Amino acid sequence: MFRLDTPLPELVVRGVVIYAAVLTLLRLTGQRESGGLGLTDVLIVVMIAQAVGGGLVGESHSVTDAVVLAATILLCSVAVDALAYRFPALSGLLKARPRPLIEDGRLNHRLMRRELLTTEEVLSQLRLHGIQDLAEVRCAYLEPNGMISVVARHGQDTSGPPRPPAL
Repeated sequence: MFRLDTPLPELVVRGVVIYAAVLTLLRLTGQRESGGLGLTDVLIVVMIAQAVGGGLVGESHSVTDAVVLAATILLCSVAVDALAYRFPALSGLLKARPRPLIEDGRLNHRLMRRELLTTEEVLSQLRLHGIQDLAEVRCAYLEPNGMISVVARHGQDTSGPPRPPAL
């Protein structure tokens, strides 16, 4: 139960290769697809679940294999974060950055095409921030977690849904 079924170097290499491949694929699909989580959060959850799944259900004969693979995946995540922090030039490749979706009331149609966002979806998000018209937006960004942050022209608080008027 606790002996390794797969050689340790192979487990580590498998973990690193799969992590890099899935991270690359998630970065290529765009920020919008990850929902409220960051891409690396989604990647870690999926990969850890898959890595330890065999050990939990008994498909694998070794719990140690699952633990080594999970540790390798977590170490890859920490290494990517450390590289992005230590070398800001690499940060753009490794980590998603906020991208301008609206500037001075004008939609960035190129970004919208890349992220498969329709005008109606953007307007819907603006309404959730209490904004009825594009002209009210100084800038809006598609954040790394897929959410849209909005800065209104007149300093309105757009951090969430509009508050009802005081009684």
